[in-house]
Amino acid sequence: MVTIEDIEAAVPRIAGAVQRTPLVYSDALSRATGARILLKLENLQATGAFKERGAANRIALLSGEERARGVIAMSAGNHAQAVARHAQLAGIAATIVMPRFTPTTKVMRTRAWGARVVLHGETLAEAASHAHELALAEALVFVHPYDDPAVIAGQGTMALEI
Repeated sequence: MVTIEDIEAAVPRIAGAVQRTPLVYSDALSRATGARILLKLENLQATGAFKERGAANRIALLSGEERARGVIAMSAGNHAQAVARHAQLAGIAATIVMPRFTPTTKVMRTRAWGARVVLHGETLAEAASHAHELALAEALVFVHPYDDPAVIAGQGTMALEI
């Protein structure tokens, strides 16, 4: 279980690696819902999504031995780019397995962050299975998009900013 202490510990770990994003009032949404609506502008992150927070935290926690081995992730977009970016910033090799249906722009953006992209499978489940196989075969550290306490803690830092 991820605790508030885990999330608080992630804050200094990812400082400087991700943006502290603003909250802005949305008049249109507030009027449409009858409530005061604020938007957290995570689209201002370098890869355009909050997924940066989790990837930055997980990669910051890698041991020296794990860094030398490299990381692998499965994603059709935002997590892929976030892992690729933060691995590149840390000087770590990254492999990203993406389903064959992934839009070309997402594949190109992930490659632009220096990752080796492997297109495999017709579904996310098939891509995930292949990523786990590659992780075992190549001794890579798997960075799960949502089922990893360090990823969850990193993404939770957004709530602390709110």
